[in-house]
This record gives sequence, structure tokens and C-alpha cells, in this order.
Amino acid sequence: MSLELFNLTGKRALITGSSQGIGFALASGLAAAGANVVLNGRDESKLSAAAAKLPNAQTLAFDVIDHEAARMAIDGFEAQHGAIDILVNNAGMQHRAPLQDFPPEMFEKLLQTNIASVFHVGQAVARHMIARGAGRIINIASVQSLLARPGIAPYTATKGAVSNLTKGMATDWAPLGLNCNAIAPGYFDTPLNAALVADPDFSAWLEKRTPAGRWGNVEELQGACIFLASNAASFVNGHTLYVDGGITSAL
Repeated sequence: MSLELFNLTGKRALITGSSQGIGFALASGLAAAGANVVLNGRDESKLSAAAAKLPNAQTLAFDVIDHEAARMAIDGFEAQHGAIDILVNNAGMQHRAPLQDFPPEMFEKLLQTNIASVFHVGQAVARHMIARGAGRIINIASVQSLLARPGIAPYTATKGAVSNLTKGMATDWAPLGLNCNAIAPGYFDTPLNAALVADPDFSAWLEKRTPAGRWGNVEELQGACIFLASNAASFVNGHTLYVDGGITSAL
């Protein structure tokens, strides 16, 4: 019976930014737990290639920073295919530069991609979930929700906002039947971190700084996502779950 709590058979999950990296790993994990997954991104060819690797996967291409495009895509999908039971707001970006030289246009782009998209897609999906009185929203935060490093101050600000927006979603939507939580990954070997993975000095620093002594593998995020998407987390709301090898726990 306890394992049945994690069974996602019959559920449909939309994962934004899921043609590669963490998003695709989370989609793979949800699919393995029984969910029907819907991959999102802007590049339809990349989405199709990713979907071909997963059983019964669907694709839904739209730009997460475009409020109207997100609403129309989600409304249209629900009307044609049925309920989106689980939303994973994963789409995000990074830009590194000293704060005094940080390009203002990149600051705005980070705000739109990392924060506004969570609002746009979250609201569009939540309106349908609220009508059904049930749904799971999982936002992807970061260890930078709590910590900062040189050269990524705007990114840090956006991820702090994701964690707090998750609390706000739970406050507004838990009374309406939704569970809204976040996962905060530590340092994972992904395309977004390719420059850091390739830097031997940074990798050496990270291995010493992280109690687990290594980079994370994206598959190690799947369990947290399955948990928060499942009935096992029925009374978990507004929480940010750190999956970080202990980096936020140790000096």
C-alpha cells in the first residue's frame, strides 16, 4: 500500500523546458512512475526528438514568458486532451557577469524566464486545477534561493523569488485543493552548468564544498519530483525541498 502512494498512473504531467537537462530527467522520472508526460519548449524539433525517448509522451510548444501564448496553449490542450494534473515549472536560464557590469537587458530576461514564467504557466494551469479541486504544482528553485556566488546576483534574486512565489501559491491555492511546492537543486551536471563542469578549479572547489563530495546527477532529482507529484505528499504545501548533497547545510 505504501508504494501505491507514489504511483502516478493515470496522471498527466506538463514539464516546462523539458527537451534536455533537468526538465527531461524529471519528465523521465514521472513517466517511469506511470504519468503521461507533456514536454514543453520553444523548439518543436528538439521536443519531438525528446518525446520519442519516452513512452506515450506528448509535446506542447509555447514560449513560457508569453502570458497569452501560455494561456492559449494550455486552454487548448485541456480542451482537446483532458486534464493536466501535475505541472513542473522547470524552464530557466543563467547569465554570469560581475554585478557592476551586468547588462540590464539580461537582468530583465532573467526576470522573465525564471520568475514571470512560473506565474504565467502556473496561473494558466492552476485555473483548470482549481475547477477540479485538485492538482500538483512543482517549481524548480535552486540552492541560490538561499545562497549567493560571485557573478550571478540576478539569478540568485530570481531563484529566491521562485521559492517565495511557491509559498504564495500554496497560501492562495491550498484551500482550493492544490499542492504547490518547489525543488531546489544543488550543483548538477547539466547543459546550463557546462562551463562550470568544464572548469577543473570550480569542480575541485565544489567537491570540497559539498558534503557529498561531487556533482549531482540529474536522475537524483527524480525521486523528489515523484514524491511531490504523488499522494505521498498530500499534506506537503509551500515547501522547498533541497536536493543538494548537503551544500546548504554545511560551512
